[in-house]
Amino acid sequence: MNRIPRTALVDLGVLSALSLLAIAGYETSFGGLDFLAAALAGIVVGTLAAVLGTVLRLNVLVTVLLGIVLYFLVGTPFVMPGEAFLVVLPTLTSLAGLAVGAVHGWADIVTIAAPVEAPDYVAAVPYAAAAVVSLVGGMLVLRWLPGRRTPLRAAVVLVGPVLLFLSGILLGTDQAFLAAVRGVAFAAIGLTWIAWRRGASVEAGGDGAARLRRRKLTGSAVVVAGAVTVGAVAGLAVAPVAPDRFVLREQVVPPFDPLQFPSPLAGYREYTKELAESPVFVVDGLEPGDTLRLAAMDSYSGRLWNVAGPEDAAADGGYSIVGSTLPAPELADLGGARSIEVEVAAYSDVWLPTVGYGSTLELLDRGSVERAGDVRYNPAAGTAVLTSGAAEGTRYRLDARVQVQPDDADLADVPVAQLALPPVENLPDVVAAKADEYAGDAPSPIEQLRNVERALKTNGFLSHGLASDAVASRAGHGADRLIELFTRSQMVGDEEQYAAAMALMARHLGYPSRVVMGYAPEIAEGGGAVEVLGEDVTAWVEVPFEGVGWIAFHPTPDNVDVPQEQTPKPKSEPQPQVRQPPRAEQAEDELLTTTEIDDTDDEDRDRPFQLPAWAWIVIGAIGIPAAILLLPMLVVAIAKRRRRAIRHRGAAHRRVAGAWEELVDRYAELGFEPPERSSRLQTARALERQLDEQGLGDVRIAGRAPLATLAATVDRDVFGGDEVASASVERRWTEADAAAAAVAAAAGRMRRFVARYRLRRRR
Repeated sequence: MNRIPRTALVDLGVLSALSLLAIAGYETSFGGLDFLAAALAGIVVGTLAAVLGTVLRLNVLVTVLLGIVLYFLVGTPFVMPGEAFLVVLPTLTSLAGLAVGAVHGWADIVTIAAPVEAPDYVAAVPYAAAAVVSLVGGMLVLRWLPGRRTPLRAAVVLVGPVLLFLSGILLGTDQAFLAAVRGVAFAAIGLTWIAWRRGASVEAGGDGAARLRRRKLTGSAVVVAGAVTVGAVAGLAVAPVAPDRFVLREQVVPPFDPLQFPSPLAGYREYTKELAESPVFVVDGLEPGDTLRLAAMDSYSGRLWNVAGPEDAAADGGYSIVGSTLPAPELADLGGARSIEVEVAAYSDVWLPTVGYGSTLELLDRGSVERAGDVRYNPAAGTAVLTSGAAEGTRYRLDARVQVQPDDADLADVPVAQLALPPVENLPDVVAAKADEYAGDAPSPIEQLRNVERALKTNGFLSHGLASDAVASRAGHGADRLIELFTRSQMVGDEEQYAAAMALMARHLGYPSRVVMGYAPEIAEGGGAVEVLGEDVTAWVEVPFEGVGWIAFHPTPDNVDVPQEQTPKPKSEPQPQVRQPPRAEQAEDELLTTTEIDDTDDEDRDRPFQLPAWAWIVIGAIGIPAAILLLPMLVVAIAKRRRRAIRHRGAAHRRVAGAWEELVDRYAELGFEPPERSSRLQTARALERQLDEQGLGDVRIAGRAPLATLAATVDRDVFGGDEVASASVERRWTEADAAAAAVAAAAGRMRRFVARYRLRRRR
């Protein structure tokens, strides 16, 4: 068993401290420091695997396998404690979560709205990251760093914590967590440690060495202090403000596309006709006057209002994966709190009814709990989605706060918030003309909008198109239906048409607006559970006011007594009978049919062969790293081959000398330091001394002779004056190759790998 030196324990402590400072940057993603338990466990797992591998003299591959085993054995209580057996033992579910989290958790973090709380396995990201950095860094500290105690090697060990620090920035939010403090502390510890390693590399012995060591440490401390001071001042001066920080979650479009599902407003009449008397939800916790929000639609195509797609997600924030904690809206003045429980009855869709703007959402039934990762939430709209669908039996609890609705007098001097909502298309001219007419000369936005709301409410009539209604009312809210609404002798429609029309009028007046569909059940004083029927469906308009939030407008009239149009029936007049000519069996035009020629195949044949986008992504993901890794190695290998060919040329004694030069260069490429301008014998003794210092003294040329013997033999061949036989030349090359191969095998895989990138030409 190997013994771990004290200096290596200090190095491991520094590596762990830097990793902990770096991974603390994940706080902005997780909304707290609870994830640090998983991160600390990862640091312990990686460090322990590296130490055990060194103490037990395990090779690199076995040490990595040991780290993987510890990762799965230890991780359950820290990453997925709810799935543990007897608090600490792993289960099949937790083991699967640790594997999935290490692979897919990174993508989940950049698509889940902060704070990240679901899926359960997402805590595997800091755990796995800390374990990998600690394992690799620990092996470098214990196996590679003692070979040559140089500041450069110490700096290489810091690459892992630096990458961990960068991952905390890229996977976080635009609000940094103690960025200046963590950055200065990280730089101070890292630079001080490198300086200490530099001072510790001075050979001990005598007062002169002690003074030299103190001078180096003092000078390095001064440099570290200066660098930290300059870095702190420069960082405060040039650090980007929060909106300008580059984080991956701002660059990744959430995968949920609302346009994959029908517009909720398009199915409005299904509730009023087919589900009017059917309970669609049972809700407990509502207060009188509360309305349930189903969906907020801010995009109009000329056919219908719909939720903005992913390409317009920047307009309202889009729908992102959330945990049980929901993000707060940026524009809202929130008032009273609500805590409701919803049970789905005669309803089957992806939209989850909410009230106000949610703060927490928890699925309660067993079938939905297993699909918690399917929840998406839009904080700006205050609406939620279960992408796998809600059906009868789905239950959930929502804690929320409702938007304050101030008096119109309080909004008289408040401007409308200028939000970049998707533009409307195919706005009917009659809607624009009516908007100007109804708004009138009112001086403030709230007065103009109230005028439009009042005009629609007082001049129109309510009809759901039922058989019991006084007049028919066609469903839909496309451009043709809205033109009909305003061109008939009487405006007749329901919430679908009036809300759609007023939202378009507000857009024409230059005000952002959206149509919200939901339910307005009758709620008795004292609360309690209430059945939400299909006939409780409603729709309204919301317009945002600066610093206040989205204010609701209800333009649908209450009057259902539509005046009947009295149109006299024309008197019928008898017409003389006229014999009609006999009908042909088939009209001439009916014998001709149009044929459409599909020329898509010809177009496809004209196009050259094209790779799909995913193939280019795979090629780039594999080809670029492979090129970076292999091309330099290929160039160096060609140069080495040319060097060897040159040394095989010339006279026999020159080729013998070339064998020795090749041997020394290969030693140098493995990290040894042959002395310059020295004899072959001096070079051989220096290399043998370095072999002894690095624990490789048992290496022998071809298993027998030391380097000094080969050096003496080469000197005899070169300076002996006799003609060297070709067999002797080949023997020297064979002995040199065997010596180089022996030390390469003993030096380890890592040094052999690095040697492939090194090229030395001994002069």
